[in-house]
Amino acid sequence: MSRKHGRPLGMLSRRVVVGALLGIALLGPTFLSTAAAALDLDQAKAQGLVGERQDGYIGQVSGGGDVAAFVAQINAERRAAYENVATQNGIPISQVERLAAQKLIERAPAGTFLMDASGRWFKK
Repeated sequence: MSRKHGRPLGMLSRRVVVGALLGIALLGPTFLSTAAAALDLDQAKAQGLVGERQDGYIGQVSGGGDVAAFVAQINAERRAAYENVATQNGIPISQVERLAAQKLIERAPAGTFLMDASGRWFKK
């Protein structure tokens, strides 16, 4: 078992990952592309345009090409952040994605669209 500072790597990584994910979540509006500058992630969720998936990324619930571009931008930025956390902690990105999904879904306010395991959208 790998150890760092006397603790099992898994325990330290989870704490670091959760802390990093909280930092990512606080960036919310900074995840804007210039094309979607009039819309931030919280607004897009509140309007039912996007929702949280079980893999740590968002998906398009409704809307057109602008929403699709917005989703692609948010997901690219999330992936970069997840890769950074995974690299810094020597863990697979899939572990970071799963932890992020758990936290984002737990913190999602009522009325937010979430995707179930079969790929269907439902409101929290």
